[in-house]
Amino acid sequence: MNMQLQDQQMPIMEHLIELRNRLTWSVLALFVTFGVCYYFVEDIYGFLVRPLAEAMGPGSDRRMIYTALTEVFFTYVKVSFFAACFVSTPVVLGQIWAFVAPGLYKNERKAFYPFLFATPILFLMGGAMVYYFIMPLAWKFFLSFETAGSQTGLAIQLEAKVGEYLSLVMKLIFAFGLSFQLPVLLTLMARAGLVTSQGLAKKRKYAVVITFIVAAVMTPPDLISQIGLAVPIMLLYEISIIMARISERKRAASMADEDDDLDDQNGQGNADDDVNAQSAAAASAGNMDNSTAKASSDETSSSDTSSEPKKQSKPSASGASGDDDEDDFNNAR
Repeated sequence: MNMQLQDQQMPIMEHLIELRNRLTWSVLALFVTFGVCYYFVEDIYGFLVRPLAEAMGPGSDRRMIYTALTEVFFTYVKVSFFAACFVSTPVVLGQIWAFVAPGLYKNERKAFYPFLFATPILFLMGGAMVYYFIMPLAWKFFLSFETAGSQTGLAIQLEAKVGEYLSLVMKLIFAFGLSFQLPVLLTLMARAGLVTSQGLAKKRKYAVVITFIVAAVMTPPDLISQIGLAVPIMLLYEISIIMARISERKRAASMADEDDDLDDQNGQGNADDDVNAQSAAAASAGNMDNSTAKASSDETSSSDTSSEPKKQSKPSASGASGDDDEDDFNNAR
């Protein structure tokens, strides 16, 4: 009993040890990339602040401010961690795949390969879109509220805090990158049979409402950012419907092939059964013929055996009569 429990517990312990090793490598990769990103944090800061600097215009005497003593330090730590998560994503995904792949069949592993490549690419596309298209438009829109001042009022100028600005930028990049994962999520759900292309198409109007609500929550309170996020999400939703339809066709084709293989196997099995039945019938008929021939041979041999004693008894009888005649002759004398 104890041996059976140990045999059942060993695979679980091996999986836990493997999971621990994969998590260790993932955390180690995150810490290493965090150190590298913190070393280049000023370059990363310059990259993230460039859209605002370009929206302000060249030659403008603008600056970023901070109002707390530790604000810049913790902002740099936050930016470094954000960049480290982005840079270490391939390593983390590789460790997750190395843990999951041994438990999958070969065809299942091949089915997951496109999603492994599509996930980081779509995230990059979302980040690039918000950085090169949405941010310049949104920053110009917000800067349009500045006033130069007049005789009756004071000028209104932007004095952006470094922590608030970088938090907003990272939030936008994360929101767009995560939203661009919609085709991957819906296609996987379609492969698993949780959703269908027809169901997604019928719920399109609800998807539009939910998309604009999500865009309003995840973006700054301006129409440009909201539309800039909602429109790509709806396009990705339509792409997801197409991908789900393609996945359904492939699954139907594979199921048809499996049914054909089962029919062929059943047909071959029935043919083998018929051949075996015919062979058994022929063997039974042969055994019956052999039994009949053997019975006939036994009868013939028994009849021959019974006739031989009769032939041998005749000389014995003649010999006995000869002895009787000799006795009578002696008595007469």
